[in-house]
Amino acid sequence: MKDKINIMFLGDIVGKAGREAVRRYITSINSNKPDFIIANVENASHGFGLTQKNYNELLSYGIDCFTSGNHIWDKREIFQYINDADRLIRPINYPKGTLGVGYRIIEKEDVKIGVINVLGRTFMGLIESPWTMLEEAIKEIKKETPIIIIDVHAEASAEKICIGKYYAKQGVSGVFGTHTHVQTADERIYENCCAYITDVGFCGDKNGVIGMDYEISVKRLISAIPERLDVAASGESQVNGVLISVDTISGKAETIKRINKEINIKEENSIMKG
Repeated sequence: MKDKINIMFLGDIVGKAGREAVRRYITSINSNKPDFIIANVENASHGFGLTQKNYNELLSYGIDCFTSGNHIWDKREIFQYINDADRLIRPINYPKGTLGVGYRIIEKEDVKIGVINVLGRTFMGLIESPWTMLEEAIKEIKKETPIIIIDVHAEASAEKICIGKYYAKQGVSGVFGTHTHVQTADERIYENCCAYITDVGFCGDKNGVIGMDYEISVKRLISAIPERLDVAASGESQVNGVLISVDTISGKAETIKRINKEINIKEENSIMKG
């Protein structure tokens, strides 16, 4: 077993622009590919939810585990395949009996990695307490591995920071915020063990509004009349995420580095900056 592993966490993948950017980015780093890749996919299918076709497509890119959020239910076919999708996680704090699972332990190259997905409660609707559900999941995962990654899908930065600090004291390896699609510059190591960032950002069209079409987005704000959002498609995308190094014996994160790449998906041989 390796002494250390590199884990990459990619922010919310938004539509085709996000899927293609991620495919090209992973291909470009193939010679130096991380040991384990996690990605949030609740917006991967035209900005809303995840189809089974896109789930299989993203699996083929070499992503090892998929987290999600409140939009995971937007494509109704999710109810038909979520129980069979053994790399997909939905937020753990939905009511008992909800389809799917809130955490998984995935083994790769003799190393087990526990991944938990949780929803925040501030501005996020009626759901169960994340605190109680996380306590139980962490206790179960630690029976098998010290490496635990938490995707906190939440609106409020303060809530994410509190979760990060609190569970760092319990020795988790990483707490990464998702949902806002805006990458923050506060990456750090809490308690000498837990890699943290308030929001990892998103993967998708960089010229839209958090991945969605600008014209429609601004029209909705000016008119106050609801109009269905559409995914932006300028051909210029971005890939946001973090890369961390974790000690496999202790489960302690030792480094964290933000990923912020621009990828031109209009061309066959994409141009990557940053």
